Amino acid sequence: MQRDWRQQYVDKVVTAEEAIRGIPPGRRILIGSGAAEPVTLVQALVEKGEHLADNEVVHLLTLGPAPYVEPTHARRFRHIAFFIGPNVRQAVQEGRADFMPVFLSEIPELIRSRRVRIDVALLQVSPPDSHGYVSLGVSVDVVRSAVDAATLLIAEVNPNMPRTHGDSFLDVRRIHHLVPVDVPLLEAHAEPADEVSRQIGAHIARLIPDGATLQTGIGKIPDAVLAQLGGHHALGIHTEMLSDGVMRLVEAGAITGRRKTLLPGKLVTSFIMGSRELYAWAHENPAIEMRPSDFTNDPMTVASNENMIAINGALAVDLTGQVAADTLGGCFFSGIGGQVDFMRGARRSRGGKPIIALPSTAKAGTVSRIQAALEPGTGVVTSRGDVHYVVTEYGVADLWGRNIRERALALIAIAHPDFRGELMAAAKGRKWVLPDQVVPRVRYPWAEERLERTLSGDSLLIRPARITDERALQDLMYGLSSESCYRRFLGFKKEHPHEEMQRLVDLDYEHDMALVACPRGTDEVVGVVRYIVDPATRLADVDFVVRDDWQGRGVGTVLMRRIREAATARGIPGFQADVLATNKPMMDVFHESGLPIRSRREGAVYHLEMRFPAGPPVEPSSVRPLGRAAPRHADPGGEAVPAPSAHVPRPGGAS
Repeated sequence: MQRDWRQQYVDKVVTAEEAIRGIPPGRRILIGSGAAEPVTLVQALVEKGEHLADNEVVHLLTLGPAPYVEPTHARRFRHIAFFIGPNVRQAVQEGRADFMPVFLSEIPELIRSRRVRIDVALLQVSPPDSHGYVSLGVSVDVVRSAVDAATLLIAEVNPNMPRTHGDSFLDVRRIHHLVPVDVPLLEAHAEPADEVSRQIGAHIARLIPDGATLQTGIGKIPDAVLAQLGGHHALGIHTEMLSDGVMRLVEAGAITGRRKTLLPGKLVTSFIMGSRELYAWAHENPAIEMRPSDFTNDPMTVASNENMIAINGALAVDLTGQVAADTLGGCFFSGIGGQVDFMRGARRSRGGKPIIALPSTAKAGTVSRIQAALEPGTGVVTSRGDVHYVVTEYGVADLWGRNIRERALALIAIAHPDFRGELMAAAKGRKWVLPDQVVPRVRYPWAEERLERTLSGDSLLIRPARITDERALQDLMYGLSSESCYRRFLGFKKEHPHEEMQRLVDLDYEHDMALVACPRGTDEVVGVVRYIVDPATRLADVDFVVRDDWQGRGVGTVLMRRIREAATARGIPGFQADVLATNKPMMDVFHESGLPIRSRREGAVYHLEMRFPAGPPVEPSSVRPLGRAAPRHADPGGEAVPAPSAHVPRPGGAS
């Protein structure tokens, strides 16, 4: 058998010109994808295929030249793009080539069923092994199905093509013509990161837990995300495309795949695209599992990975959450690709997160990518029902389970500030938001977010309040007992209308700051602290409230500490507060803060003044390292603020 395949191999070797002459006219030709484009055969197809007429050329994105789309070859070739790359974009937009909108997961079945007939496949493969098997190398995606369906297989045999594992092997005896070449594989060079992509990457990195499985692509934003993950642990990969950024994280030990629920330990992908270093690393790498796109992109397969994080780009998103990713200005620009496949798969994954990432503006900042409505002629790739997270450099909008008003507010809050006013005006004109809705004034301070552990062991996210917290804060207020409500407002209060809640979230995060406490993994608010700077004294009036069922668990202590840290960072010299004399839990929090307190009593209310000492704040003596037992702590149902360090005398006059 060894002699048999070797003899057949010799008999199949021809020149590129000879191979192309074997293609009849009027046939559909598939060209290998990405870095596996057989450039020598493509050149011969155009230069030596004078006999060809009315041949269709189909492929996904290819990195090399596409001379068959030139107007001079229109009678011989017409291109059909499964995904529009830069080398064929002008031809598609000028009507000299066609675009097929299709989910990447479905292309193999279209080919196998011959609904999309493939007659000829032009490939690039590795040299055969001792058993006579070549590898499809860096491109399996839709090529695998074309290999199985085509009646004529022509392959460049290139020693620079890595032998990859998985569903990538092909018996050389099945190939009709072999064209030996020795050329470097096409490379996709990463764009230099800019500040916008770095900020987007940082926001997305915060959404990714240790042990998550990732899908990402190539470009500044995916590279920026991967660059932020060096400190993560036990990450996995299940993606349609594998890049240099993945290789670097594997070498850094952040990607191990040990906690994957599907093919643990394997880097599952359908094509590899990047540098020569990446291709050399992929050669005979047993961790890489090459699979066709009907496996990698099947939403049910994707969903089999728990904690699946899918990161995809977009050209624009409207205020209802519709995503445009394949059209721009009414012209076809790219394609559906794998976006919907992975968005839906991640959405169905246990703990999964589908993420759309895009810069807030285009055309040098003159156009907003967050739009009131998509431009006429723009196609929706991902429906508003499929979208969960949208990320720009200004933050994260979580749209899942949100109504149109909430979605519009969340997306306006992450739009570029130059466009927020007109977006809000458009939303009001469409009756999507309330007529008096304020426009988010400043950039949300994401750096202030902290995951904290209370004295009772609860894990809470302490973060600045944002404009989308209005309903959650309203729920907090209406959930208070009559006693807690009286303590907080120094009187009974039956209503907490939109106007009041909007004032609570309309912040400048400098002179007016509020922090909320949310149980980890939720947007439920169980406590809030706020200060407003008094221009006359420069002291900040501070108040806070904790939901009754969370009182006595240390929430107030954490909120006090964090709001003090925020105030100190902004140069605020101290706090002042009015507290009912009977509000012992509130007084306890202030006194246990370690701040020196001056107080005076006015009837039933103490007025407290607390100035910050010079130097960094000191942790309260009652706070112990995480994970150790600690006594239950009194927690207010009323006003409050932060602090650290020892015990201070209780107020009864000046102290």
